Amino acid sequence: MSDQTIEFQAKIYFYDLKNCAREFGFKADENWELGMASSVEKAAIENQYSPTLSVNMLPEMLAEVLSSVRFKLAQKPSGVEKTWDATAIRRQNLQYLVAYSPKRLRR
Repeated sequence: MSDQTIEFQAKIYFYDLKNCAREFGFKADENWELGMASSVEKAAIENQYSPTLSVNMLPEMLAEVLSSVRFKLAQKPSGVEKTWDATAIRRQNLQYLVAYSPKRLRR
């Protein structure tokens, strides 16, 4: 995967996050929680929080796009994410980049 493709995917996802936050009227203290998830974890997050924004991604791109989006949102990466590689992501069956606001529980 080229860096240009990873950066392009991160830019599109970041743009979608900003639009979604604007559409749902996020306040200044509301932030996105980002993470990698399997299809089961993604469904659980979507059932618990609203809005959510998820995208299916290749394992080779997932960790790098997550890192790039975190940087654009001025969020620090977690220590665990720094060790993820494509093999570990495949082993855990992670295939989605998922964002949600912990303050916005689904009612």
